[in-house]
This record gives sequence, C-alpha cells and structure tokens, in this order.
Amino acid sequence: MITLHGFPYSNYYNIVKHVLMHKAIPFEEDLLYGGDEEWLAISPMGKVPAITTDQGGHLSESSVCCDYLEENYSGQALYPEDTYTRNYVRQIMKLSELYLELPCRRLTPFVFTNSEAPEELKADIRATVERGITALKHLCEFDPYLAGAELTMADIYMRYVLSVAEMAGNAKMDWDIIAEIPGLGEWQAMMADTDIARKIDADREANGPEFFAYLKQRFDA
Repeated sequence: MITLHGFPYSNYYNIVKHVLMHKAIPFEEDLLYGGDEEWLAISPMGKVPAITTDQGGHLSESSVCCDYLEENYSGQALYPEDTYTRNYVRQIMKLSELYLELPCRRLTPFVFTNSEAPEELKADIRATVERGITALKHLCEFDPYLAGAELTMADIYMRYVLSVAEMAGNAKMDWDIIAEIPGLGEWQAMMADTDIARKIDADREANGPEFFAYLKQRFDA
C-alpha cells in the first residue's frame, strides 16, 4: 500500500492526496513535519510530501509523486492522451506554481507570525504574480475545467496552488488574486463541491491547531 508522508495543512501534500483519492488508490497517511535523519531518508530535501511506494521505494516532490501515480495505477486518467494537450496541461501546472504559488509563499512567514511584510518584497511578488495572471488568462479555458471539458492534473494542481496565493494575497497585499482571472472564482467553487475536496478540506482544518503549534515551537526555538 502507498504511504503518503507529510501533513494535511500542506497544499502540496493535498495535491498528491487528491490524486490518490481521485484514482481510488489505497493509501495510508503518515503524519510528520520533517526535520530528522529518518525523514531525510524518505525525502532527501526534507520537503513535504513524499510517498513510499508499494515496492518500498521513496519518492518526493509533488509533481513526481503525481506522475508516478498516473503512470502506475488505473482509474480516470488525469493527463490527455495526445502529447500536445498533455503538455498544455503541464504548462498550466508549471505557470500556476512558478508565478502564483511560489511568489506568494514568500509571504507565508509574515502571515503565520501576523507581522508586516516589507513593501519592496510585496512589490516584487506583485510584479511576478501579475505576469502569471496574464499568462493564465490566455491559457485557461474554464469549459468547465482549466484545459477543456475533462478534469486534468492541472485542475487539481491549481486548486491547491490557489490556497497559498489567496491566503497571502488577501492577508498581506489586500489583493484578491482570484478575481483577477475571469472564470476562476466559479471554477474554484465547482472544484470545492466534490466529496474528495470536502474530505481534504476537513482534514486540513482539523490539522490546523497541531500545525500552528508546531510552527510556534519552531519560531520560539
């Protein structure tokens, strides 16, 4: 059985968890926050998430884990069959991560400590995110999914990428990033209205107190 290592407050953990649930792959969860040598043996960069495969090997990086699950398990495919559309999907995933999630992630220490972010940092993040918004306006179809009529890996990625962008944008830049892309808000509501999404969101909320206690311990150390 697959073991998913990490914690439910992590958006990258939830990307892999959503794929596991979508494809009805049996798995168990190993709740950990990382940091020791045993964890580094599973995830060499010490990042969440990682998986232990049925064969006992370990993989880290969410995109690597997702591709492994797609390539090795049946169930509804999350990549189109033709190579162009498949890579169109990957393009949306990459741009959403590089130009929405990762820039906004730089604000999370200020969100979690309820402190003010430097104006220079916010300006740099805004410039990067605006480029991502422009690109995604061109790429996303919302018909009703990001790449057309079928749910793809891009939809799962974007759903959890947006959790960081939305949180940081609202909290530290007074910026509703979702509203900048026509159709994204409606798509977001549609994606939230599934049994899988509701389960993952409930698990994330339940993990919140423990996660923030862990962060406080780290900040106070």
